[in-house]
This record gives sequence, structure tokens and C-alpha cells, in this order.
Amino acid sequence: MRFRSCLPQPPANPSGARRSRTSRVLRSCALAAAISVPLAGASELPDLGDVSRGVLSVVQERQIGIEVMREVRNDRSFLDDAELNAYLANLGYRLASNSPDARIAFEFFVMDDRMINAFALPGGFIGVHTGLMATAQSESELAAVIAHEIAHVTQGHIARLVANQQQAQVGSIVAMALALLAARSNPQLAQGAIVGAQAAVVQSQLNFTRDMERDADRVGLSILERSGFDVRGMSSFFERLQRATRSFETSAPAYLRTHPVTTERIADALNRIDALPYRQVRDDPEFQFVRTRLLAMQGTPREAVQTFDNGLRQGAYINEAAQRFGLVHALMRNRDYARAQKELRALRPIAPRLPLIDALEGDLLVASGNLKGAAAFYQVALIEHPRYRALVYDYADLLIRTGQPREALRIASEALQYYPSDHRLFFIQARAHAELGQVLSQGRAQAEANVLLGNRALAIEQLQNALRAGDGDFFELSSAESRLRELRAQQPPRKGRS
Repeated sequence: MRFRSCLPQPPANPSGARRSRTSRVLRSCALAAAISVPLAGASELPDLGDVSRGVLSVVQERQIGIEVMREVRNDRSFLDDAELNAYLANLGYRLASNSPDARIAFEFFVMDDRMINAFALPGGFIGVHTGLMATAQSESELAAVIAHEIAHVTQGHIARLVANQQQAQVGSIVAMALALLAARSNPQLAQGAIVGAQAAVVQSQLNFTRDMERDADRVGLSILERSGFDVRGMSSFFERLQRATRSFETSAPAYLRTHPVTTERIADALNRIDALPYRQVRDDPEFQFVRTRLLAMQGTPREAVQTFDNGLRQGAYINEAAQRFGLVHALMRNRDYARAQKELRALRPIAPRLPLIDALEGDLLVASGNLKGAAAFYQVALIEHPRYRALVYDYADLLIRTGQPREALRIASEALQYYPSDHRLFFIQARAHAELGQVLSQGRAQAEANVLLGNRALAIEQLQNALRAGDGDFFELSSAESRLRELRAQQPPRKGRS
């Protein structure tokens, strides 16, 4: 199974390397928070002054969130998978559209972590662990947790946590947010990294108060109900989470117990739910397919195949089509393409017409070496699902690989009309321009992608280098120079370390 990413990827490394890098980030975050020294990466953000005098504004939160997300995207557990992102974005935006604060531009992303968790960062960035997506027994359960995180943002809880220091500066606030992320993603690592005086500073930033949790439960339940989900998903998931984490809760330090699931919280949720009318809700058909896709990622390829084979043999499944979908992914991981094609043919008659199944078939055709067949397949699939970006990414990638960069450029440009904030489409454009030898256009596309990723300084550098090539016409050069002036004007003045 292949994961799509247009971001620069670090070299392959065992999980220990991931822990080592995260440890370094966390230690630097804790130290920066303890002594209130701005991080080097924070120099691109404006000075927010003494934000402890009041709750951060929406714009300030967003600026901090963008800075934090630059680090998150460089972490090995950040999972830039097109199909998972598409599903999570649809679910998240459905919930966010029914939240109390429409000013917040939410963004949802996936972390490859088996811990059952989700977390909110400043500015409306919400991370969801693969462990949560795979463990939720219904879409309403998953939606309940995401609605809870949305509520933490809309109610200003995140802003109050990160702005709770006296004389807080941008660097220390970003450090707090990164420490918050690391602690929720890997509490055992955070416990070892946050020590001594640093722990005293960071501790208060890692815990939501009981009032905040009750408030997020209350607002989250309202979001869940208005979005058409089964509100009982909140209490049922809380109960499952309490059982799953009971052993951890008894030994974890108090400052790492974010989102404590207590009997009181479950009782409060049940009391509110009892006052609402019963509603039977069917899961989106895509939900179970996403879950089995995640399950196919676990263990060795051979173990994943055996898990699905055993389940289908014993009839231990809720949705046979979703189980066969997971089996095809597992077989692809195991490089058994012949059997994967056979199982896909068995899947098609019993499966709904979902674009992620088309994306799977395209992947299989490419992986098995049938590039001509894949190209013909993508053309048909995009007629039926013209806005499904996983298909757009893969078809454009195939076109570039097979010497058709102009067609790839056309497809990416058309998609950008509907998704102008998709950095991956700009990276595809950059690759196509590079194949065509168009240095100025390549640099312009790379710059726009990095602006969207919060790397404005890198974008300026790329535009400067592209303009030196001078290979564009008068209009293209003038446009690039104008964009460069615009980006420079948006750059805040750099400050030395205090």
C-alpha cells in the first residue's frame, strides 16, 4: 500500500529515529517555554506582545497554529494520505459547519499513531490518530471525539492554555503548543523530556480544566446532534476509552492526563443525551472502508493478509465489502498483485461506488506495472469522480512518469480552480514545469506551495532563484516580481534573540 505525499520525505529509518527526533523537538520546546526565549522558527511571526493580558485573537491563534504545523508536517508520524485526508476532511467540515464560531478555518490531519487520541492545536488545526479512527465502532463515535476537539477551539480553551504565561512571547507560545502535541502523542516520551523546573512551567499548559472538559462535552454534543449523528456515540466511546486507558491513567503523572475520561463525564454526557430524541443513524459507507484500510497497515504485510483471510473465512465481519477492501490493501503491501487483482474483482460487485475503491484499483494497476491500463482507467474514473483529489494526484503523477508533463500540468491547474489552497497540486505543477525545463514557472509553483505550508521565507528564496534564471516572458517575469514584492511585504521584521 502506497501513501501519497508531495512533501519532502526524510530517509527511511526505524521507529527509534522518530522517537529520537521527537525527543529533541520536545526538549527544545520545554526549554524555550521555561526561559521564554523565542524559537528560531518563530521569527517569521509578528510580535504578539503580552498575550497573557487577554485571550488570543482568531488571527493570532491561526498564526501560531501555522508555525506549529510546520513542525508537525516534518514529524514522521504525520500521515499525508490522500484517501484518509479526504474522508477526515469531509467528516470534520460537516461538524465544523455546525460549530458556534464560523470565523475559524478548521483543518484536519492524520497522525500515524496507534494511541486512541485526537488533539486540537491553536488556529483550528485538529489532529486525529489512526488508532482512534480504527478503534471507533461507528462513525458517530469518531465524530463525537472530533466534535469535542472542535468545541475546545471554538470555546477558546486552546487560546487560554497557550496564553496563560506572564510576558508570553510568540516563541514560548509555539513551544507550549509543540509540547502539548508531543505530550498527547507520546506521553511516556514527554514524561522523560519534561523534567525539573521545566515540568513546573509546562505542566499547567497540558491539562484542560474540568470546567473546560464539561464545556467541550456540552458544545461537542450540540455540534454532534446538529450534524445529524447519533449523540449516544459520545457516551459509548467515552466508556470504551475509559476501559482501554484505565491501566495508563493509574500510573501517568497528573500533568500528562489530558482529557481525563471520568465516570462523572460519562454520567454528564448520558444525562444530556437522555434529554434528546432518539435518532437512528447509518454510517457513511466510506467509514468502514477507511477503518479496514487502516487495519491493513498494521503488522507485517503477511500478518495483515492473514488477519483478513481469517476474518473472511470465519465470517467475523460486519461489512464484507469493507473487509475485502482491506484484504486487497494487505495483498498489495505483500506485493501479491495477482491475488490482489482477483480479490478486487470479487469486491466490485458487492461494493458501493466509492472513489477510494477506484483509487485502490489505480494503485494496483500502477504497482503491477500496467501503466497503459492505469492511464485509461484514471481517465474513466475521473469522469465519475472529477473532484476526488487522490485520483487527480495519482493520474498527474503517472503522466509525469510517462513523459506527459503538459497533460499533468493541465489536470493540476484545473483542480486548483476548485482547491486553490492545495499545496500538493502546486508541487505537481512544479514537477511538471521542471520536466518541461521551465525554471521560472517551477520556482513560482514551489513558492506558492510553501506559502500554503507556512514557509514564506523559503518561498521568497525560491522566487528569487527562479527570477535569476530569466527564462520566462515579460508578463511571467513581471508577475513573479510582483508576487515576490508581495511576499516580502508580508514578512515581519526579524528580531534577534532576547
